[in-house]
Amino acid sequence: MRVTTLWYVPAAELHRARTLEVPAAHRAALFATLCRINTLYMIMRAGSGHLGTSFSSLDILSWLFLEELEHPESSEHGDGDIFFSSKGHDAPGKYAVLIGLELLDFDLLHKLRRLGGLPGHPDVGTPHMHTNTGSLGMGVSKARGMARARRLLGRTGRLFVLTGDGELQEGQFWESLQPTANGGFDEITVIIDHNKIQSDIWVEQVSSLGALEAKLQAFGWYVARCDGHDFVALQQAFECLRNVVGQPKILIADTVKGKGVSFMEGSALQPGDRLYRFHSGAPTPEDYTRGVEELIARANKMLAAFGRMPLQLEAVPCPERPALAGTQRMVSAYGQALVAQAEANPRIVALDADLALDTGLLAFEERFPERFVECGIAEQDMVSQAGAMALQGLLPICHSFACFMPPRANEQIYNNATERTKVIYVGSLAGLLPGGPGHSHQSVRDIDILAAVPGMAMIEPCCEQEVGLALDYLLNRHTGSGYLRLVSIPCRVPYRLPEGYRLEPGQGAVLREGDAAVVIGYGPVLLPQAWEAARLLAERGIGLKVVNLPWLNLVDREWLRDVIAGCSAVFTLDNHYVTGGQGEHVAAAIAGLGLTNRPVVTCFGVEEIPLCGTNDEVLVAHRLDAASLAERMMSLLV
Repeated sequence: MRVTTLWYVPAAELHRARTLEVPAAHRAALFATLCRINTLYMIMRAGSGHLGTSFSSLDILSWLFLEELEHPESSEHGDGDIFFSSKGHDAPGKYAVLIGLELLDFDLLHKLRRLGGLPGHPDVGTPHMHTNTGSLGMGVSKARGMARARRLLGRTGRLFVLTGDGELQEGQFWESLQPTANGGFDEITVIIDHNKIQSDIWVEQVSSLGALEAKLQAFGWYVARCDGHDFVALQQAFECLRNVVGQPKILIADTVKGKGVSFMEGSALQPGDRLYRFHSGAPTPEDYTRGVEELIARANKMLAAFGRMPLQLEAVPCPERPALAGTQRMVSAYGQALVAQAEANPRIVALDADLALDTGLLAFEERFPERFVECGIAEQDMVSQAGAMALQGLLPICHSFACFMPPRANEQIYNNATERTKVIYVGSLAGLLPGGPGHSHQSVRDIDILAAVPGMAMIEPCCEQEVGLALDYLLNRHTGSGYLRLVSIPCRVPYRLPEGYRLEPGQGAVLREGDAAVVIGYGPVLLPQAWEAARLLAERGIGLKVVNLPWLNLVDREWLRDVIAGCSAVFTLDNHYVTGGQGEHVAAAIAGLGLTNRPVVTCFGVEEIPLCGTNDEVLVAHRLDAASLAERMMSLLV
């Protein structure tokens, strides 16, 4: 089935809903339902986003923005209330609310995860987004910083922070509680969206929160609890919290992930279900149709009860999705290679930071449940556990996104290295793409973060074949620790590795011959762009040699001498910031060769904070697409 039409609630209908003369709880319930329709529309149109957590928090957001908040924009002095999300995945839901209140331009409804539109996660470049998100757990600390600043500046108003319950596994959340209570920051209210499911699995199965209310109270916070989908209960809870002085407040809002669409609700999971299916990504065409019909029916039932006319919806064609046939998937190839390695080596254990689906671990978990450790959203804890396992003789492999594990657990990774044990780190979602989630998830600094760790071999495979070779090298040939950097998007790979190709430290392979210049890169995102750039340059009579160098922090100088022989220009291509990327290692190695006629080295890569948009948009915007690369190289060669 293919969806050809998407439905959304237009501005006039949103205005009608929020101005109905009905009790506030009924008005908020209708508004939240309309925002769910528009959230579903935005995510389906974008092809990605986070439905479950947007739906679980939409009733809270609707009540806050309709009835509770006094917006700071209403005051020329910056007074008034501020709301921001620490969990960040609820961004589509918040956008729907802001659009529904005419606080964001309505046309942005059609531009989720598009260049110049609405980023996949909160960014301060968007109106009413007061702080960016990054790794989870930062929210309370940021609220306290804002509160201190506002006190010094003589500003008034409250600060509301939304967190997830899985987020409570991050250490920074607990670090931030005590000093906030010690400072008597009663202008801060934290709302925990307690939907019981973190990314794909139950919080209780990963790390039980235990006596949560008692724990929070022990830190000196006033704690309230209510049903986060009961608008009367929300009203009463916020009225209670408003009267608490002298201490910060926390509202535990018991919610349901996916609330509003019956089959998307976490409460609909069956006992044998391993994963919650609606955390991230666009729904299937069938699920979209069923979901939007259910929401429309609910909205019309509410309107009929108020004696009002049914919804007047707008429709647009569903965008075409890129064809995936013939693409290569590095994470899937990794999952298969890992199981094969674990069959041969019983010392291998796999640790996961709440991303088993996205890091290719489901097959390993099913085959070796006793050797699989789910650590939750706690990268530092995971990496230190792995180090201790290595000290006891196991061969641990840590898994998370490249944007989270290397920076979040950098000190722990270094500590493991100083113990001279062997731990493998696998960072998925590496590099500039996908561009939709935005800069919090675009990992373009992890090479720099890990490059100086003693004994660390760092590899990014350029195709599925090289994934297995890289894992085998790190597990069976390298004596120290290793970092395997994996691109997560499906990629079209136009080249083949040479017959009999074998990984040798610091060496790569020529994928395409050329005699005018050399481009050295890695990975399945930018090497295909280099290949196409070489084709474009060949049409102009310029031969560009394309070289795959999978080693991110190591270059064999003698191999490099042979590769660049006879070329006057060398280009490096980093799916990473230019600063700290592979290109700097290549440039340093060329300088160390002491060549009489040294080629001019130019490093291409990411040079600014990554932009959010479709993959093609982002590559073009950063001038890393084939056409831009060919033009840039041509300008330096003629």
